[in-house]
Amino acid sequence: MSDTIWVIVAFVLYILMMVGVGAAYSKKNVNSEDYFLGGRKLGGFVAALSAQASDMSGWLLMGLPGAIFLTGVSGDGWIALGLLIGTALNWIIVASPLRKYTEKAGNSVTLPMFFENRFEDKKRTLMTISSVIIAFFFIVYTASAFASGGKLFSSVFGLDYTAALTIGAIVILLYTFLGGFMAVCTTDFIQGTLMIIGLLAVPVVALVIMGGEGLSVTEGLVANGIPEGETGNFINLFAGKKATDIISGLAWGLGYFGMPHILVRFMAVKNEKEMTKSKVVAISWVTLSLVFACVIGVVGRAFMNYDEIMEAGSERVFIEMIKRVFISDIHIPLIAGVFLCGILAAIMSTADSQLLVSASAIAEDIYKGVIKKDADDKKVLRLSRIAIVVIAVVAYVIALDPNSSVMTLVSDAWAGLGAAFGPLVLMALFWKRTNLAGAIAGLVSGALTVILWDYIPFVSGATLGSTTGLYSLAIGFPVSLICIVIVSLATKEPSQAVVKLFEEVKQSK
Repeated sequence: MSDTIWVIVAFVLYILMMVGVGAAYSKKNVNSEDYFLGGRKLGGFVAALSAQASDMSGWLLMGLPGAIFLTGVSGDGWIALGLLIGTALNWIIVASPLRKYTEKAGNSVTLPMFFENRFEDKKRTLMTISSVIIAFFFIVYTASAFASGGKLFSSVFGLDYTAALTIGAIVILLYTFLGGFMAVCTTDFIQGTLMIIGLLAVPVVALVIMGGEGLSVTEGLVANGIPEGETGNFINLFAGKKATDIISGLAWGLGYFGMPHILVRFMAVKNEKEMTKSKVVAISWVTLSLVFACVIGVVGRAFMNYDEIMEAGSERVFIEMIKRVFISDIHIPLIAGVFLCGILAAIMSTADSQLLVSASAIAEDIYKGVIKKDADDKKVLRLSRIAIVVIAVVAYVIALDPNSSVMTLVSDAWAGLGAAFGPLVLMALFWKRTNLAGAIAGLVSGALTVILWDYIPFVSGATLGSTTGLYSLAIGFPVSLICIVIVSLATKEPSQAVVKLFEEVKQSK
């Protein structure tokens, strides 16, 4: 049996397993809370790995190693550090209070619903605005996952990019459509486990092979275009970095406070005991995964042929490493297939969550929350599945460009969601003076700042982001935070009922 056949076997078995999980859970979704939140029955390990797997996407195994491969640890190393800090703070500061507050605030099953219940928004302005923001930015985010999938299938099987993109999109769509939240979380748990095994194993085996050939990492770097006197800079986090680069990288961590597909995992955890377990597992997982993704970039530059990787595209360095290690060097193609499935896992685990949250914003928040308040659960579930298909199609069209950068697509969506929702989540949980007017101001100002910063060419045909070098989230987050505070203080205090609920949640154990 040829090497490619073994890889195909691994992919087919993996995909069938994911779709099987979706089918198994499809009969268990009797209402929208089941479909979108799993009835708040998520265990600690599943919650932790699901949250982190849904977060780290193809960027972890393609975008980050590719950037490190090109420019060294200083390339996106600061982003990795910012994400590590942001992950830890999100689990430590936000997870438990959000879980308690969403349950007490009308048993909210989505982030827009929580905002509405938290601020007694009877006109549902918050729900409408936040749902539109989610739908807009998650379409871009889902496109990044689809693009990653297209590049993976194209690189592994030599398929045309469009055909490869189509296969990946259909698989993701199928099991998300069928199973809802619990299917997504269960598959994310499997995918998170597979991702971390691949991240740890591949660079270690590559180093062993290099050692057997009598080649050090330094010698490999020199052989692949790094001048002998500059190999130290290649692994130096500060090499060539300006203050704006460091601020922009660390600012990525702020995005965690506003990511609906991550925050919804906090809302679904079974109890506080499971939440404590989740925190330890999640922070450990993300530390290992980010460190070893950077290691892959460095080892890949020393281990692989630079020109061959650049011809394929730097974002495919991990894919090419797996193929060389387990197919060319030690001839275990089935293991290569399993680890390549780890990259597929990273892509699928994010795309499914994004599709589900986007669908919940349209069906649960806009349709049932605003348009038809008396809609029954069956109709909401049906609309949710239609929304998943529509969003997937739009994201697919965006991802059709084979030159689309996974990193750019992720960056734009991450900034928009983080700036719009992050400050409001923090203020809603920890500042009782926050009122409805302040909440609206925070949502709108955060999202608009990112759009203006990233998309509007204000300076001689260039955007403010490209002109200043500052990541839009580093600007949008504080703008939103300041607007929430100023507008809340300048307008009427929240009602006694809102303050009373805030105090009850604060005092509850």
